Amino acid sequence: MANALSFKRLLTAFLAILLVLSGLFLLRGYLDGHFQSIESFRAYIGSFGLLAPVVLTIIQAIQVILPVLPGFLGCIVGAGMFGAMGGFWCNYIGISAGSLIAFFLARHFGSSLVRCMIPLEKYDSFVAWLNRRRSYTVILFLAILLPLAPDDFLCYFSGLTGMSAKRFTWIIVLGKPWCILGYSLFFAYVAK
Repeated sequence: MANALSFKRLLTAFLAILLVLSGLFLLRGYLDGHFQSIESFRAYIGSFGLLAPVVLTIIQAIQVILPVLPGFLGCIVGAGMFGAMGGFWCNYIGISAGSLIAFFLARHFGSSLVRCMIPLEKYDSFVAWLNRRRSYTVILFLAILLPLAPDDFLCYFSGLTGMSAKRFTWIIVLGKPWCILGYSLFFAYVAK
């Protein structure tokens, strides 16, 4: 029991440090002007050479955890730099990983963390909206499936509900790829 508790504390400390370092990485990129346009973001990702796909994947995960960047920016750059399928995989893996991390952060730290991550007026309106719904699983799946839904916020809120981690993971795995694939195909072939 003591070993499990020590491991849990160590994992929590590691995640907290990783979150702070990720936030500093994004902040530095933002202050250096790398996220101001598609061209500046593309140049920034390209500056990492062979590691560019890994960096894009990590940034896409971070932008879900710290919802300050629009995720579609990474979809545009990923499709433009790595093609439809390469961009899709970078974005799908990153956004899915970030969604799962947001869920587990909310599950572990509770509503106090979620209130820090989400503006209070949005938090209150989401709580009121969720309390009026009977089938949250269906609503979450549709929000994850469709574009322009506030799915970053919903990942945090899902961690506060009684939804199992397994169900949430399946919703992300099955619902998330379609919108990202649509973006990737559009930006790789149509929006050239």
